[in-house]
Amino acid sequence: MIRPLLALTLAMPLASFASTYPLTLTDVDGQKVTLTHEPQRVVLQDGRDILALALLDRQSPFHRVVAWNNMPKKQDIQSWDLLRKTWPEAEKITDMGFSDQGEINLETVLSKKTDLVIAQWRAKPALKQTGVLAALAKLNIPVLFVDYELEPVKNTKKSIELLGKALNKEKEAQSYATFYQERLDAILSAAKSMDKTPTVFIEPIAGNTENCCFTHSHNGWGGLVEAVGGRNIGSELLPGNAGFVSLEKVISMKPDVYIMSGSRRPNVNVLPFGYGVTPQQVSVVFNKLKNRQGLNQIQPIQDGNVYGVYHHFYNHPYNIIGMEIIAKDLYQGKLNNLDPLNDYHHIIRDFTKLPDENIILSYP
Repeated sequence: MIRPLLALTLAMPLASFASTYPLTLTDVDGQKVTLTHEPQRVVLQDGRDILALALLDRQSPFHRVVAWNNMPKKQDIQSWDLLRKTWPEAEKITDMGFSDQGEINLETVLSKKTDLVIAQWRAKPALKQTGVLAALAKLNIPVLFVDYELEPVKNTKKSIELLGKALNKEKEAQSYATFYQERLDAILSAAKSMDKTPTVFIEPIAGNTENCCFTHSHNGWGGLVEAVGGRNIGSELLPGNAGFVSLEKVISMKPDVYIMSGSRRPNVNVLPFGYGVTPQQVSVVFNKLKNRQGLNQIQPIQDGNVYGVYHHFYNHPYNIIGMEIIAKDLYQGKLNNLDPLNDYHHIIRDFTKLPDENIILSYP
């Protein structure tokens, strides 16, 4: 049985931490990164890492950031609105304007006198191919790779601890890492106790394309399905990290559970999870999506084993909430002590200075 761990987490005494520079760290890519001083001018290759900095530089997660690719503004406008209203200086930070695939403006990095680049591990091939990594190495600008998406169970806690050491915020990093590990252990323990491994098809950003069936492989949402003990169909069928699977193939794989992710976007067909939405708004889109042509041939759609989850839990360190939601979907009625919404509010309220506002994370 999963027991409440929040009070225990808050009550645990924390050691006094302080980073000493020069400091050499090993990042998730296995590379040795030496920091000569505490970084004060940071570039974010993927701007969603601002949510990691919110766990560490709690009073002002933007105060070190000199440039970034503002992914929240592009993909998660509700969270961006919260960020900029709480810290207005965010709007003045240089937005390099690139996607999250591994692009950095070297001129911007140089002009901002950058002393650390934080990058997602999945972006390394692109950064290497374009010569960015080699150029930064010649300029003695360190690059620290973190990861919440390719190997979330292995690397999320490690990434937060790594950033905590790099930014001289070990105490804050350790407090969140302790909470994260407690919740993860509880999920994994519960999953191991189940008699059956459920087969899952997960459709990220459901409604973004007209037809079924886009999905993730071992990474992203597929990785979170596997993390909580599910058998992810995309992992067995896709040659890469993401792609389309035919409806006929999904039907033939006989999934036990069908999960759709979404967030509020200009495309009204996407499930509008997140801040500033009502259950009715989610319900209307959810019912339209599950009644798309052909989906009624998939067994979990027929049986009512179809669920929705807020999309933006797969690519930052709050992914533990995504795991909790999926675990409850996979093991209906078996994990009643899991409360993802309460845990999310706990993260926001006790590990960040973000406003603790109403949010819809899942449906039904």
